[in-house]
Amino acid sequence: MQKKLELPGKVKPYLMAHRGNQVLCPENTLASFRHAFEDGTDILETDLHLSKDGQFICIHDGTLDRTTDGSGAIADLTVAEIKKVSAFNRKAGFEKERVPLLAETAEILPPDVALALELKTDRFLEEAVCRKLVDELKSYGVLERTIVLSFNAERVFSVKKVEDGIPVGLITMKKLGPPLGFDMVGPFFPILWMNPWYIRAAHRKGVLVCPLDPTPEPRLAGYLKRGCDAIITNNPAVTRKAVDHWMQMHHPE
Repeated sequence: MQKKLELPGKVKPYLMAHRGNQVLCPENTLASFRHAFEDGTDILETDLHLSKDGQFICIHDGTLDRTTDGSGAIADLTVAEIKKVSAFNRKAGFEKERVPLLAETAEILPPDVALALELKTDRFLEEAVCRKLVDELKSYGVLERTIVLSFNAERVFSVKKVEDGIPVGLITMKKLGPPLGFDMVGPFFPILWMNPWYIRAAHRKGVLVCPLDPTPEPRLAGYLKRGCDAIITNNPAVTRKAVDHWMQMHHPE
């Protein structure tokens, strides 16, 4: 990852909150994001789709069906229509939560927390969409601490064509060695066991490693021993405590 996303005052491995704290709150809501900040997350991970009227929406799925009390494709709905539904994801007490815009997420992002955006649609192959994303991130004052991620390399490189300085990451389920040209890789966690030299090889290329394992606790010691640069988690409250305990035991200084 580029130097500008090295987080001052933070110690690796960075804690990355996967859609916020989605164990205690509905995923990808302002409530889950705020909880993750309170839990001590270093990087907030969220997902991006585009609404019918071209606004960036923080939601994982391409439809409202799973996580809200509404239905329909994000691409076919305006922001006004999306905001009518509850994003409570069947969690009692969160009925007033709404699907957030990127603008709303950026507004509550603490100054010492970075932002990881997973690009979920091929709309990010369009130069105009990528330019709009970069311009918005600049206007919110968060571009310098944002990384864009995807399973699709073309999407992140489309953003990089517009803003060469933005770090890019690839999430991968199959490649047994770290791919070239990225600032961060997110290998599906069994890959690190099939290739015990994966992290060392990535570091030689200047690439950070964050295993794709949002329930990392059973394997956490292995990640920390191998030198993972970031840990992604569905429950940053629990993972933060576990990481800090391990670090105190093995690196008491």
